[in-house]
Amino acid sequence: MKIKNICCIGAGYVGGPTMAVIAQKCPEINVTVVDINEERIEAWNDEDVENIPIYEPGLSQVVKEARGRNLFFSTDVDSAIDKADMIFISVNTPTKTYGIGKGMAADLKYIELCARQIARVSKTDKIVVEKSTLPVRTAEALKNILDNTGNGVNYQILSNPEFLAEGTAVDDLMNPDRVLIGGDIDTTEGKEAVEALVDIYAHWIPRERLLTTNVWSSELSKLTANAFLAQRVSSINAMSELCEKTGADVNEVSKAVGMDSRIGAKFLKSSVGFGGSCFQKDILNLVYISKSFGLHEVADYWEQVILMNDHQKRRFAAKIVQTLFNTVSGKKIAILGWAFKKDTNDTRESAAIYVADYLLNEQAEIVVYDPKVKTEQIYADLDYLNTRSTEENRARVTVVNAPYKATKDAHAVAVLTEWDEFKELDWQKIYSEMLKPAFLFDGRRLLERKSKEELGFEFYAIGN
Repeated sequence: MKIKNICCIGAGYVGGPTMAVIAQKCPEINVTVVDINEERIEAWNDEDVENIPIYEPGLSQVVKEARGRNLFFSTDVDSAIDKADMIFISVNTPTKTYGIGKGMAADLKYIELCARQIARVSKTDKIVVEKSTLPVRTAEALKNILDNTGNGVNYQILSNPEFLAEGTAVDDLMNPDRVLIGGDIDTTEGKEAVEALVDIYAHWIPRERLLTTNVWSSELSKLTANAFLAQRVSSINAMSELCEKTGADVNEVSKAVGMDSRIGAKFLKSSVGFGGSCFQKDILNLVYISKSFGLHEVADYWEQVILMNDHQKRRFAAKIVQTLFNTVSGKKIAILGWAFKKDTNDTRESAAIYVADYLLNEQAEIVVYDPKVKTEQIYADLDYLNTRSTEENRARVTVVNAPYKATKDAHAVAVLTEWDEFKELDWQKIYSEMLKPAFLFDGRRLLERKSKEELGFEFYAIGN
């Protein structure tokens, strides 16, 4: 089964980079990325590739090479579906904010809308690939919709979850640890569909890294991987609080633990907490699935990972208030970094949002600098919490375009994203221009190798 045309529904953080790399590596396949968001598609088609809507190191170069050759971005969803041999579904699956499963279950309305649109438009057999992170057995629901509402064509459903880390997404796509492909491996048609997707990835990835499973194992593996990674972060963050009480240094503990080959060193960096679109959403989804099967002890175990993460963010913000003589009312707090991690402009579930919200509730005045996040996104993140009015957020939060503007005349600085440029700032200059006594709160342990004399500050780092 040779694939000549691919359609990807969803031009976001997963769909855009993934399809760009597939198009670059498979020049004989036409790849069309579609989205109903006209502004987003216009940005993907911008003549200046530096203006594409997603910032990832190396992505603009990949897009520049393939766009217009065999990579296309369009709002004509029906046409792309009609022409495609293989359709990737890469739309948002946020946590439900209503009804049954509110606050935990994945909201699959966009997945269902995609399935119904595919069924309505398709006139030839299709391979449909789940790229979005989905609950176990979602493929079964997709299959039911496609088979019972369509035009009598045949569909094969594959699960191909992404394992991208934002900030290194292009490298992760070019040289992945593994690519997971789940399908109906008990039938000839299912095996052929799996092999068709394997052949695409085999253009640049060794076949021994292409892992094939049944659909259900693939769907659950994605949730499990994110849960395990988040668990490690919450585990070391729990120890960071104990370190502060006992006089231990969490970095020294982390290094000692990580040198154990059975454990390893990755994801043992203490911080103000994890963010991003995946970890919290996927764990909550896992908690909901466990509860729905009556596995309450399993659900409680994984929910504690989220509770610890929320505690770490509150604890960090409370430390700022406590250090500033138990009040930040009317005081200027500079926040350096709004993205949930460096080398991305994604702010979803960023710790900065919740730390800022906590401080605003304490009547602080907030000034934010982030090198990649747009001003309107920062305000949108705070508005989404619905803690205060839009007008109040804009009155009490200022966004600036340089770090020294943020820190001038501030009472305290909080580093909440580990941008490399923050390491190179003139911290003595920053200290000299702040109100005294001035305080520095390092939520990412970015400056831990600098001495107090170098910084000039009363200095707090998590776990130290």
